[in-house]
Amino acid sequence: MRSIRPFFTVRRGRSAPGRISPAPAALVLASVLALTATACGSSGTDDNAGGSASASATGGGTGDGKIKIPDELRQKLKEHGIDIDKWKRGAWKNWNRDDWLREANDYVNPVIKGLWSSDRMRAADDPDKGVDTNDLSGDQGVTDPTPAPVKAKAVTPTYHANAAAAGKVLFDAPQGTMVCSATVVEDPAHPGKSNLVWTAGHCVHAGKKGGWYRNIAFVPSYNNAGENAAQLQGATRSEVAPYGVWWGDWARTSQQWIDQGGETGGQGSAYDYAVIHVTPEQGSGGKSLEETVGSALPVNFDAPAVPKVSSLTATGYPAAPPYDGQTLYQCTDRPGRLSIDTADPTMYRIGCTMTGGSSGGGWVETGSDGKPALVSNTSIGPVTSGWLAGPRLGAVAKAVYDSVSKKFAGQ
Repeated sequence: MRSIRPFFTVRRGRSAPGRISPAPAALVLASVLALTATACGSSGTDDNAGGSASASATGGGTGDGKIKIPDELRQKLKEHGIDIDKWKRGAWKNWNRDDWLREANDYVNPVIKGLWSSDRMRAADDPDKGVDTNDLSGDQGVTDPTPAPVKAKAVTPTYHANAAAAGKVLFDAPQGTMVCSATVVEDPAHPGKSNLVWTAGHCVHAGKKGGWYRNIAFVPSYNNAGENAAQLQGATRSEVAPYGVWWGDWARTSQQWIDQGGETGGQGSAYDYAVIHVTPEQGSGGKSLEETVGSALPVNFDAPAVPKVSSLTATGYPAAPPYDGQTLYQCTDRPGRLSIDTADPTMYRIGCTMTGGSSGGGWVETGSDGKPALVSNTSIGPVTSGWLAGPRLGAVAKAVYDSVSKKFAGQ
């Protein structure tokens, strides 16, 4: 989450659903709130949903565990002056301004096999940041009173049995190794065989002053047994990631976030979402992500307005104290309205004590048919305690989602 004053501050790019590392984790200031970055903007047209990211370095679905660099990707890297072999040996750590790929179609994400070790996963921080409460100007004056905090409840292990669609997105940023929460969602182009993951826009792209993050990967049911940080010391990779590590071979966020998202402030929060298409690092025996975890949530782009929603459940891996980023939590509350900018859609807001690290985690509503559907994701809120806010999904979000689904429709 990104932060907004006066709740807490967190460093952008760290503390998402991962454990906050002892080093520079988020600074907690009484005057700042944690906000997850999104793409900001007010248009609801498909043209404004254009932040796509191309990337792949595996032959997903072959099941042979071999990393294959498509000629198209190798050529794309070459065009940007990137040697694939040097990249995999550590050249990706160069965040020189001129080399940080920014535009929608510039993103590349070659698989570096074994990069995400169990230790590296546990040490990842979250991409939080802060904004002044003066930014809470209200959408035409429509912002409901601050909700009372709702204590987050630990999800009962195993997570695969009780929240199979949830997991973590891992990535590298100039600030270090980062992590966000995420959700497996359905793919209309591949019913029952989805490889799509939903998270926050700031978990894939730095916004107006940066570009695409690197080494983006998804870990479903992270720490499935629900062990604490001490118990995880020395844990094997298969214990931390029992359903494998899935690399993002394509991603998309809204153009609003790319153009306006910043280090601090609430710009773009109403458009803070992203969709990632993933492929297995080790091969999956031909199984999709959905088949592997046994679950994927539908996405509702026409969810009811705030007054008509009785309750929403947010899921994530909070990392700022008193949490350690290793275990999964949920908050359920009746949403209110929050607006950052009068030109942007009003957001959902709920009471929740989850802290930095829960960024990007899915918000689920049970519809009139009795079935759950994803209607938002954690975008902003206090790092230490208080409330969370997430975008209400509409036409721009649907365009982002559809573009990724269509990209792989014939594959």
